[in-house]
Amino acid sequence: MKRIKEGKWMKWALGVLAAALLAGAGGLTVIYFSLYSASKDMHDPLDREVSTKRGEVVRIEEKDPFSVLILGIDERDKDAGRSDAMIVLTVNPNKKTTKLLSIPRDTYAEIAGYGTKDKINHAYSFGGVEMAMESVEKLLDIPLDYYIKVNMEGFEDVIDVLGGVTVSNEFEFEAGGYRFPEGELILNGEQALSFSRMRAQDPEGDFGRQERQRNILEAVISEGTTLSAFLNLGDLLDSLGENIKTNLTFDQLMDIQNDYRQAADSIEHLHLNEGTNQYIGGVYYYVIPEADIAAAQKILQSELEL
Repeated sequence: MKRIKEGKWMKWALGVLAAALLAGAGGLTVIYFSLYSASKDMHDPLDREVSTKRGEVVRIEEKDPFSVLILGIDERDKDAGRSDAMIVLTVNPNKKTTKLLSIPRDTYAEIAGYGTKDKINHAYSFGGVEMAMESVEKLLDIPLDYYIKVNMEGFEDVIDVLGGVTVSNEFEFEAGGYRFPEGELILNGEQALSFSRMRAQDPEGDFGRQERQRNILEAVISEGTTLSAFLNLGDLLDSLGENIKTNLTFDQLMDIQNDYRQAADSIEHLHLNEGTNQYIGGVYYYVIPEADIAAAQKILQSELEL
């Protein structure tokens, strides 16, 4: 189990305070309205008000446990896009716990609305965010209350605004015209994208790729709490607004920041990595045993108090 310590929250608070002092007495007001403006650009509601697997709307303001589907989308020219990364996040403020479940993109699963099985990352290509959410709900038998969609192609802009990110690389490889030696690396946006996409040379295949994607996202979060990030707040928020979409509102984001922060002290990463590579109908899929899926379902259902 990997835990995020209180130091990150203290670092975030000190960063806000320093930025406010540098900006003058109106600093916090500027930051507040900058965040509000960025959240409006990021906000993209769903057609549905509540998941069919949940009887009523989750109430963030009343500290209900909730779930989020995080989609890392590879969107290119003349392409509907596909979800390269799919992570289910559950937050329980009563238990003060957070669970992160990575779903391999080639997972053989039922695609909601199609009545057939396919690679689960194709759900986004077929029907966007809502079909992706409904397909993951079918797989895990839990409601998904919110989503966060990250445009991985454009996310390199965020990294460049931050001045790069620092990651730890476990083995040397080449990708995207770059060589990535073993050890600690400082990457710009384009390098980070190539670093996160590689899987052909990874002995762990898709799981190694998912680990690097998570490392990049965690590095972005870490860099985003520094003083330099707040000094470049305008550019950073503009880039976030362009490359991140969510159905969470500004008020909900503020409630989560204020009321759910203790749940970030206990983050556990879950994996569906006991499957096998199989060719079905001449197509490669990752097939997960039913017992492993049932075990993940039980954990997440307990976290959501279902």
